[in-house]
Amino acid sequence: MQAPSVGGVMLPRGNGQAVRLSRGASLTDFAEKINANPASLVAVMMNLGEMVTATQSVSDETLKLLAEEMNYVLEIVSPEEEDRELLESFDIEFGEDEGGEEALVSRPPVVTVMGHVDHGKTRLLDAIRKTNVVAGEAGGITQHIGAYQVSSEVNGEDRRITFIDTPGHEAFTAMRARGAKSTDIAILVVAANDGVMPQTIEALNHAKAAEVPIVVAVNKIDVEGADPTKVRGQLTEFGLVAEEYGGDTMFVDISAKQGLNIEALLEAVVLTADASLDLRANPEQDAQGIAIESHLDRGRGAVSTVLVQRGTLRIGDTMVVGDAYGRVRAMLDDNGNNVQEAGPSTPVLVLGLTNVPGAGDNFLVVDEDRTARQIAEKRAARERNANFARKGVRFSLENLDEALKAGLVQELNLIIKGDASGSVEALESSLLQLDVGEEVDIRVLHRGVGAVTESDINLATGSDAIVIGFNVRAAGRAEQMAEREGVDVRYYSVIYQAIEEIEAALKGMLKPEYEEVELGTAEIREIFRSSKLGNIAGVLVRSGEVKRNTKARLLRDGKVIAENLNISGLRRFKDDVTEIREGFEGGINLGNFNDIKIDDVIATYEMREKPRG
Repeated sequence: MQAPSVGGVMLPRGNGQAVRLSRGASLTDFAEKINANPASLVAVMMNLGEMVTATQSVSDETLKLLAEEMNYVLEIVSPEEEDRELLESFDIEFGEDEGGEEALVSRPPVVTVMGHVDHGKTRLLDAIRKTNVVAGEAGGITQHIGAYQVSSEVNGEDRRITFIDTPGHEAFTAMRARGAKSTDIAILVVAANDGVMPQTIEALNHAKAAEVPIVVAVNKIDVEGADPTKVRGQLTEFGLVAEEYGGDTMFVDISAKQGLNIEALLEAVVLTADASLDLRANPEQDAQGIAIESHLDRGRGAVSTVLVQRGTLRIGDTMVVGDAYGRVRAMLDDNGNNVQEAGPSTPVLVLGLTNVPGAGDNFLVVDEDRTARQIAEKRAARERNANFARKGVRFSLENLDEALKAGLVQELNLIIKGDASGSVEALESSLLQLDVGEEVDIRVLHRGVGAVTESDINLATGSDAIVIGFNVRAAGRAEQMAEREGVDVRYYSVIYQAIEEIEAALKGMLKPEYEEVELGTAEIREIFRSSKLGNIAGVLVRSGEVKRNTKARLLRDGKVIAENLNISGLRRFKDDVTEIREGFEGGINLGNFNDIKIDDVIATYEMREKPRG
């Protein structure tokens, strides 16, 4: 086989040599590696039937096609490996305790609570923290991950334990897996009345893959039909043998609802940590760790919950978290109190970052702001190149089936925006794992935290993508822009509804019967307090019209604060009215809902039957 020749110029022949490139590399990057002219590689690609410019980010498949033609073996460098090489170029070692044995001190164990949906994980954390997390969750399912630190007395000594709360639904497999990787011990919650379920096994496998000791909490022992002995027997099949049966796994029978045996469970965690693990870290080095959850906060900007794994994080430190960086302006503990420093195994909320990092991104403290910026920019550029390498045809979920049948589309492009990075990542992971046959690929072109913006709509327009808003809405003129450009924007508040709808569309089963029609939006200018009716919003109707007895949602800074509200009362001056039109002022009563603030937006809508196409 002859070496490729373009315009009489012989190109270098690979003879099976390996070429290492990152995701989204260009032909220029390839040319540099093999000492060739980029223009000649463009010509080779044209001969192969692909029109590619020299500086354009191209997909892994395109690079592999070129490498095979040139007789090279292409190695795509993993993001983790790229990151390690990037940090090494700055003489930074991530994941190492600097200093000898004498520098290490004991640290609290980091515990992940895992198990099947509805088996009581959130209620258990609830009982441990003596607060109520469940009430704020959509559909009663934990949507975000957080971290909390508690103390327990064991053998007369005060011992601290850090808990990472991972979501329970199977859609959150990716986050749950990441939670296990950043943890020392897993508490596996199994309901005594249900026994071992599919997600119990899934959680168990994650814990085993992370090679962490497991403590089993047999919950709901107060419920009718509870059989803790059966649970012990079932888990024996998966290699978890209770101590009373001669094994080395501690089982504790609890009732999270009644608060029974919670202290015994905490004691079991501490004893397991002492028996199985050497939990020590150097608190004197520059802090390193992992971001557990991040979101945009009105007034505070980007905030991130980080878990310090080694070193001590202090106010004023310059840190890099994924592709975000900044100087730590303030730190809050899990109770919202300001703290000056956080040692190993301590979770804190950090303020001062430039943008929102992803859940599971590592963080590290560096000496100079410039170094932090360079690392963050290189990470961001790498991610951007990888995104540019993805391409694909515009349509909506409704006409997707027809487009598939007509052969117009082979991939579904998505843009995912959400209120927190953990939810966005979990949704992306779940959608990419959908099994929809070989006709179509799912590609996530962009994901981010915050409201759907005009730049998201622009990206969707250029790449024919569908935009998914999870617990967020479109901000500013993005809604009108989407309508004008024909971009399909979907809003969801429970993660598996999004998964089911997209899976149904891909399988050609989507038959929507009703659609949401926006009627009008009103901006809150004043708040009047009534002893009889509660808070009344003094509003200016910004668009459309607001009608009495229609549905509404409350938006704060583009983020959905409350759903399924009802416009129970409308007033113009002293008169009760049935509607208020655009440009007019009036008063709105949202029934029993009183958590309103000035500048909030009330968006009203109604569900209309949609004709089946």
